[in-house]
Amino acid sequence: KAISVDHLEAVGEEEINALKSGSTIPTLLPGAAFFLGIGYQPARKIIDAGLPVCLATDYNPGSCPSGNIPLLLTLACTQLKMTPEEAINAVTINGAAALEMADQMGSIAVGKKANLIITKEMPSFSYIPYDFGNNPVEKMILSGHIV
Repeated sequence: KAISVDHLEAVGEEEINALKSGSTIPTLLPGAAFFLGIGYQPARKIIDAGLPVCLATDYNPGSCPSGNIPLLLTLACTQLKMTPEEAINAVTINGAAALEMADQMGSIAVGKKANLIITKEMPSFSYIPYDFGNNPVEKMILSGHIV
């Protein structure tokens, strides 16, 4: 059984309904669609169908030579019509679920790895996708250690 299914630029109602009958997580790669100049994934339809989505960069030299998470979040909000909260969840807890690691990471909870960022001062987390040209990270913590 597949844990996640990636890209989904050409997914339609039939495929969305098939995904609803299982536990496979749709993983959207808007950076690849942006770089290749192809249509974006129908995130709003997928989310409105009740499915969780994961966002990933697909960082590679052929279809997405960028691992820029703020840009990924911007594309999710502006092109995929996701809310900032949906986009942040898609790169954190849903990303961990797509890797079968949600019990270990992806959210802040007792017993999970302390992998998180402390942002520079901003009015709200919604500024991360809004201000994509600037690095929002003040500090990064991996496995509980400031790096």
